Amino acid sequence: MRYAAEPAFVLHTRPWRETSLLVEVLSAEHGRIGLIARGVQGAKKQALRAALQPLQSIRFDAVQLGELARLTVAEALDVAPRLGGEALLAGFYLNELTLRLAPRQDPSPDLYLAYARARARLGGDDPLGWTLRRYERDLLEAIGFGFDWAHDGDGADIDPAARYRLDPEHGPRRLLSDRGHGDRSSAATGRALLSLATDRLPEADDLSSLRRAMRGVLAHYLGPRGLKSWEMLAELARVAPKAKLPQSESAD
Repeated sequence: MRYAAEPAFVLHTRPWRETSLLVEVLSAEHGRIGLIARGVQGAKKQALRAALQPLQSIRFDAVQLGELARLTVAEALDVAPRLGGEALLAGFYLNELTLRLAPRQDPSPDLYLAYARARARLGGDDPLGWTLRRYERDLLEAIGFGFDWAHDGDGADIDPAARYRLDPEHGPRRLLSDRGHGDRSSAATGRALLSLATDRLPEADDLSSLRRAMRGVLAHYLGPRGLKSWEMLAELARVAPKAKLPQSESAD
């Protein structure tokens, strides 16, 4: 199979052998694709190496050879977001989550568009946590595991004043008032779920509740090996427990 002038976003790049790179991209028409970029070291290949940096929007030509495709041409279509601090960690999380959950060569135009929106928002004014929660919602929908955020698993309307545990297989489950504190700490508020349903920015406490609830769903599909992004945030909290992480709900 040949790819010609295929739009894509670069998710991950790592060295391969002495002069080559292994590159994972999210393409518009063919889903996630693994590419081999051969012989990219040297001054003459500087523009190509720059185009293959994570978060970069590119257009590429390649030939599929088994599981991986051999890259022949790639060019940057814009300037990748210039991120620092927490926004950089959020970008890393965005790419890592997509890399882990999006299957290879499974076309998903909706996921491609959701990624494009999230990438554009990383450098914007929206809270990073809200950008990531919306992308998690859209990613789950694109890979077939989405929820009806306005109704619980039994079809009842979400109560804004209640709390809900997110069951990966059955959707939101309302917590009863006599449930323990542990259940409530990992549950989302009904207001937060309705905010996802309507794409409306929730209050800070509701947004925080979404992070904890969504992590449980994602962990279910990720399996026993979590994300390096989560490990990085946990390490930051460990070495600087009194430091306030900006918008601390955003990067996991």
